[in-house]
Amino acid sequence: MPHPGNPHPLRRVTMSLEEQEPCGILLLDKPPGLSSNAALQRVRRVLGRPKAGHTGSLDPIATGMLPICIGEATKLAGALLAGRKGYTFQMQLGARTDTGDLQGEIIERCAVPPLDASLIEAALAKQRGRQAQVPPMYSALKRQGQPLYKLARQGLTVDRAPRDIEIHELELLEFTADSLRARLTCSKGTYVRVLVEQLGAALGSCAHMSALRRDFVEPFRGAAMITLEQLEALPGPPALLPADAAVGHLPALQLTSSQARALGYGQEIAVPEAPLGELRLYGVNGLFLGLGRALEGGIVRSSRLFAAAIAQSRN
Repeated sequence: MPHPGNPHPLRRVTMSLEEQEPCGILLLDKPPGLSSNAALQRVRRVLGRPKAGHTGSLDPIATGMLPICIGEATKLAGALLAGRKGYTFQMQLGARTDTGDLQGEIIERCAVPPLDASLIEAALAKQRGRQAQVPPMYSALKRQGQPLYKLARQGLTVDRAPRDIEIHELELLEFTADSLRARLTCSKGTYVRVLVEQLGAALGSCAHMSALRRDFVEPFRGAAMITLEQLEALPGPPALLPADAAVGHLPALQLTSSQARALGYGQEIAVPEAPLGELRLYGVNGLFLGLGRALEGGIVRSSRLFAAAIAQSRN
């Protein structure tokens, strides 16, 4: 059972008393050729179609970590969306496509200058750090309720506001005469396809992304993933990460039964020792109750509570 000092152990799916559905996080290794939503629906079918949502879409050509929040764990999806992401990508120089990846139509061809490690490192260095990135037209961002990729397929282009992103790490792995493979750690909202085009220009050519794998989503760097084939072959329910694994960076606050009951009724409670800011909340039995926020004066308010856990803590 999760508790404040050890919020990350795997556990078998458990059924909440009220909703009778699994609750936790599954780290899916998404295969190529499948949209994130299609992968999500296959996971839901295996688990009996509970409420679930993925955090951070991957393009159909991309593979790798797709965290899926199941049951009440969907209330913590925002924490995973905000985390850093790690990728390994392959880029092909000499051609630019309308989608920015190999699935698009070639719209420009360019000569490729002779490449060497020092030239590539100079181009990579220009991309590291904070910057404003304009999202591509082929993206799931919406304009007046319409996804941009649908407008792009109609041949339309609209203005997109730049986004503040940060490239934390960008490391060359290998290169050939007209391609390179690199490893990337970046902030939320980063489009690797756009980064690849920028790199191509910095190398004196043009480029598109030919392969992409998401290696991790914080805080799950190095965590084991499960493929759809492995999931569908299991004789029973899969092992899920507990929901609080998504917010292990937050301070934990242990509540008494009366305090948990009061928060469950929407009341504020006084906890003078509570650290300011967002908190993980736990009941007397170590059960994760959700998130709260401590204000000046030791006042704690609930922000996202797990209904089933609150109900158990009242018993």
